[in-house]
Amino acid sequence: MSAFELLRLALSRLRTSRLRAALTMLGVIIGVASVVALVGVGQGTTSSITTRLAALGTNLLTISPTSQNSDGSTSLTLEDADAIAGLDAVAGVAPEVTTNLDVTAADKSTSTTVIGTTAAYASVRAYEVWQGSFLTDVSVDRGLRVAVLGASTARTLGLDATDLGTQISIAGIPFQLIGILQPKGGSGFQDPDDQVIVPVGTVQKYFVGGDSVRTIGVSVAPSADMTATNADITALLRTRHELATGTDSDFSIFDQTQLLDAASSISGTLTLLLGGIASISLVVGGIGIMNIMLVSVRERTREIGIRKAVGARGRDILAQFLVEALTLSLLGGLIGIAVGLGVSAVIGKLAGWGFVFNPATVVAAVLFSLAVGVVFGVWPARQAARLDPISALRYE
Repeated sequence: MSAFELLRLALSRLRTSRLRAALTMLGVIIGVASVVALVGVGQGTTSSITTRLAALGTNLLTISPTSQNSDGSTSLTLEDADAIAGLDAVAGVAPEVTTNLDVTAADKSTSTTVIGTTAAYASVRAYEVWQGSFLTDVSVDRGLRVAVLGASTARTLGLDATDLGTQISIAGIPFQLIGILQPKGGSGFQDPDDQVIVPVGTVQKYFVGGDSVRTIGVSVAPSADMTATNADITALLRTRHELATGTDSDFSIFDQTQLLDAASSISGTLTLLLGGIASISLVVGGIGIMNIMLVSVRERTREIGIRKAVGARGRDILAQFLVEALTLSLLGGLIGIAVGLGVSAVIGKLAGWGFVFNPATVVAAVLFSLAVGVVFGVWPARQAARLDPISALRYE
């Protein structure tokens, strides 16, 4: 008997018992939908984390002091940043001085992070200007009172492109608004869009005092080795800070790629875990298929006897019942994939990371559905194939 004929018989049998077939497929539908949806959620989470970390800067090293003096100063200085900028593997350096201050525009006010930095900050931290311009070397060298707002801060203060050139007040001191940044997306305590950027010398002069910096952001050239550059910066700073061999460094260097790799690894493991948990329901659906097929064999015992009496071989009976089980699992799997993708899309929209479609997940779900049909359909099919035709014909 051809595969087409077997499929036709299976579909005909399912049509005669639609409710039973639908309830049997329901277990597979729920199982496959759960696997596809949870794997999609895991992949969406991974994509969201990766995107947000990458938005913080490309090939980024962040240098921070390991301690702070009683007056708030640190071991890092602007001269350290200039020295690091001289390394061949370094594409950009942005020293940063941060403080939290009240910012006022007209009748609106907010408390936000004020960052004193240089013109390289935008490239090092991967920011783009939406309207106006960013800090320039001239404005930084002269310590001008100019400010660039993050997207969230500008929205809170009710400012847009028409307000460029107007004055805002930072801790009571007037600054000229020269630019607004493109939003990166983020929320909470470390919202990358909630900040005000001004020249580093201006922050040191008016707000924090001293000549030290809190952090130094370093963008490494794409062709350079991150580990080697990290070692070069460490050696340079230890020499500049006159640290003896064997003593601990008074600074630490954080590698952005290490965090990105760790986050991706954790998210990947979480995705596998979610998929594994959801697959349990698919196994339950397979057990349902086995149960229904065993009942079907018992109900159709006389039919099997007649088929064998007119010349059907055991393998023909085996193939017929196995194809029925495969049809049930495959139809349930296809419906489950559609449901799972829909659920994943809805969750992605609500969570903000969008719909992440991975063809490999769909292919795996189809193969898994077929595997369930084979594994849980073989035994009932063998039971049918082994029936004695004489005993089957006598069965009532």
